[in-house]
Amino acid sequence: MTVAATRTRRRLRPLRADQPRTPGHHDTVLDVRDVAVRFGSLQVVFDVSFQVTDGARVALLGTNGAGKSTLLRAVAGLVPLAGGRVELFGEDVTGLRGSERARRGMTLVEGGRATFPSLSVLESLELGAHTFSGPRRVVDERLEDVLTLFPQLKPRLRQAAGTLSGGEQQMVAIGRSLMAAPRLLMIDELTLGLAPVVMGEILRVLEELAARGTTMVIIEQSVNMALHLADEVHFMEKGQIILSATTPELIADPDLVRSTMLGG
Repeated sequence: MTVAATRTRRRLRPLRADQPRTPGHHDTVLDVRDVAVRFGSLQVVFDVSFQVTDGARVALLGTNGAGKSTLLRAVAGLVPLAGGRVELFGEDVTGLRGSERARRGMTLVEGGRATFPSLSVLESLELGAHTFSGPRRVVDERLEDVLTLFPQLKPRLRQAAGTLSGGEQQMVAIGRSLMAAPRLLMIDELTLGLAPVVMGEILRVLEELAARGTTMVIIEQSVNMALHLADEVHFMEKGQIILSATTPELIADPDLVRSTMLGG
């Protein structure tokens, strides 16, 4: 199969169709329809559509400047759309602010060690629960859960987040997002620049979250890492999805991955 033949964008098969349905349950967690993003006269995302099913792990792959980060920021409500719509659990959230989308179960860990350097680790983590208005004990339970997932952070709770290593800062960023108890967790630049041992720790946490049923969308630079983590992969180029496939399909056809990433 050539890259040109994939530009029709095969629709992905639901990977969890055998899961039992409950009243009010939506198999489709995220539905992105014809999303376009423009900064002034420069359009950077062109009519992108994809779906994420309940419990799936989806990876966005592509070279720098392909539009991956901008797309996720638009989905999270941090960048305005020039066209299209975003649905979360069957609800149109296109016009909602990012904080409102977070209240509905969507969180985004932005790339570039998304921490507040002057805040302590504890303050940084608790900031993730700012949209929650329930009892304090629930926040404490979430904090304990995050520290169980990332035990390295426990002795550093009073330490300024900006003094941590890059890997520890990534843990804080992910932990802060988990404090909102997301049903859809999106992570930009998941393992970029991390040491292998730290990558292993983060992978362990993501596998635990997946086992709990958390739906995930990740941006990853490494094809091998994406194939290890994801059920489904979307390759982006110049603001468009040029190939969508399941992980088994890509593993069975490594030439397809190479030709897509190398542009022909």
